[in-house]
Amino acid sequence: MVRIHYSKKGIRVLAIAESFERHDKKSILAGIVMRRDLVVDGIIYTDTIVGGNDSTDKVLSMVDRLGRNDINCVLLGGLIISLFNIINGKYINEITGLPVIAISYKKSLGLKNSVYGINKKQKIKDYLRLEERKPLKLWTGKTIFVRHWGLTFSDTSNLLNSLVIQGGKPEPLRLAALAARAYRNYIK
Repeated sequence: MVRIHYSKKGIRVLAIAESFERHDKKSILAGIVMRRDLVVDGIIYTDTIVGGNDSTDKVLSMVDRLGRNDINCVLLGGLIISLFNIINGKYINEITGLPVIAISYKKSLGLKNSVYGINKKQKIKDYLRLEERKPLKLWTGKTIFVRHWGLTFSDTSNLLNSLVIQGGKPEPLRLAALAARAYRNYIK
């Protein structure tokens, strides 16, 4: 486990969020590198196939293309994106050596019966391999749900709480979602 000193201003996260609509063939992923003191330190884009199986590789390529050794954690706005293009957070942690945190905002009874897209049987297997989400109550009173690799739940909680200004969405993910949507609307 990596120990993150979440109180240091220079801690940097790469937050990745997406934007797509059901009729799109591609989903836009935006990555925002943000320091813990909320200074934006980089932006990167890629796309994934809606309903495809390329999201893990695309996230890895974003980390690689940034070519930075000062990123301390990858923060994902969910693992099931682009109509079941499932991101393997554990694999990203293993390949990069970076801690990975995936966040969702709603309780779910499960999505097994909703799986959609290319290679449905494999997607169901990938979905069933995902670890259980853990509820995390933020300092704002909001509860989010997390999966994490490469750092403890306590460090996950401390880091996320340091990145939330209001509500339940950490600021780097909020900005990444805005950037993805703006880029998607621009290229339409």
